[in-house]
Amino acid sequence: MARSVDLNCDLGESFGAWTMGDDDALLRIVTSANVACGFHAGDPATMLATCRTAAARDVAVGAHVSYRDLAGFGRRAMDVAPDDLRAETLYQLSALTGIARVAGARVAYVKPHGALYNRIVHDTAQARAVARAVAAFDPALALLGLAGSAIEREASEAGLRFVREAFVDRAYRADGTLVPRTEPGAVLHGDSGIAERALRLVAEGRVVAIDGTDIAVDVDSLCVHGDSPGAVEMARAVRSRLDDAGVVIEAFA
Repeated sequence: MARSVDLNCDLGESFGAWTMGDDDALLRIVTSANVACGFHAGDPATMLATCRTAAARDVAVGAHVSYRDLAGFGRRAMDVAPDDLRAETLYQLSALTGIARVAGARVAYVKPHGALYNRIVHDTAQARAVARAVAAFDPALALLGLAGSAIEREASEAGLRFVREAFVDRAYRADGTLVPRTEPGAVLHGDSGIAERALRLVAEGRVVAIDGTDIAVDVDSLCVHGDSPGAVEMARAVRSRLDDAGVVIEAFA
């Protein structure tokens, strides 16, 4: 199979004495690391350690920007004025870029997190605030998000490279959006089934939605959530299945 795909994961989400996921193991599997910037998770020491490990293993580093919501892990709906969202996105980019530089890494792309990610699928004003913040900070940065979304359109308007993401461990609706985590069946489990699902996403650009509809999904990068149960085993299974099928797994940035 003569095609390539990136494998990304949300990492660096530990905070203080609280540990989230197995970053060390996942950084041996994935090709891109979405590093929390302190607004939904991640403290300075965690950010530095994650960037150092990513640099040592030649894993691309991305800024995992979020609404300012540590208590809710960035997954609560929030109404943030566009000007404030633009400034807060710039703040997070600045923080991770400085830490990455010291760690011997560089921030190559941006991926919004959680409630912000889902909001900018539809909300043009919020999507524009994020895209313009990224373009103002560094127009060479790529923006990772859901295909066919408001953020894809706003990224194009801002002159940014947009990278289309699909999720191996999240259920889709028939319209191509993600099933909210508050609904049953939103988060998927089972290594072999998810690995086959990942391969079909890459090979055919299709996935079965939660209602049984077979839908098209454009994909340049596959995401495995670092906080999902069994995330390491799931990521290994996905990578192994793609390798066996001849898919080249490489960072897009």
